[in-house]
Amino acid sequence: MANIIEVLSKYDGVARAKYIAAAGVSDFQLKSAMASGAVSRVARGVYALPGADEQLISIRSLPAEPACTTAAHFGGLWVLSAPAQPHVALTHSRSYQGFVCHRSATPPTLLDTVIQCLRCLPEPEGLIIAESAVVLKGLQIGALRRRLDGRNDARERRFVSAIVPQSQSLIECLARFHLRRAGFHVESQVNVPGMGHLDLMVDGRLGIETDGAGYHMDKASFEEDRRRWNVTTRRGIPTLIVSYPLLRDHPEEFIAMVRETLNRLSAAA
Repeated sequence: MANIIEVLSKYDGVARAKYIAAAGVSDFQLKSAMASGAVSRVARGVYALPGADEQLISIRSLPAEPACTTAAHFGGLWVLSAPAQPHVALTHSRSYQGFVCHRSATPPTLLDTVIQCLRCLPEPEGLIIAESAVVLKGLQIGALRRRLDGRNDARERRFVSAIVPQSQSLIECLARFHLRRAGFHVESQVNVPGMGHLDLMVDGRLGIETDGAGYHMDKASFEEDRRRWNVTTRRGIPTLIVSYPLLRDHPEEFIAMVRETLNRLSAAA
């Protein structure tokens, strides 16, 4: 017999009654869980665990499913910025105020979600989500290409061609996007003997390390960062350290810094 807590957990803590029943949870189990306070009825035919995400409750109470960038967020993918309105998947053509509605006959799969993001979102948001699906979830690039073979999919195919499966983070993807758009030649995860892999190499001369503060707060990480930077200096690889706020909020300053550094390297050669 299915455990209702485990079933709801598989739905991120919120599920409609038909999915709970389909998973093997009896009506008696559901009522017992409600009586004990382990489960709450949050809308007609919708049940949730304590502390379930309020946005997810509102979506499944429509009823609908998360779609596009909202589904990417719940799925643990890299999302550059939260949308002003949740994106939802509906089986019908009606719309709901306060939601961006996508038509979908079934709850979106990971592949469906990425395709929605590529078609719906501007650069570089769609690319970042697609790349993270490849890096974090093992989504096959070939599967994306097969779904994007239409006459109107040229823009989306361009995004897919820019995916780097070896990418390590959202900020690395974002930095690479800005550099390539500015016309630089960019290599990702370049091996440097004695150091490991440099996040990015620009025009074969300038290293870029993307510095996410969340990954560098403990002493061990702090010391490892300094060791890596010292290796690049000793090997004669000038390296810029760039932050997420710089890339997100001031990409023009980032590009100007890279261009100026490369010009100075050329003048000194």
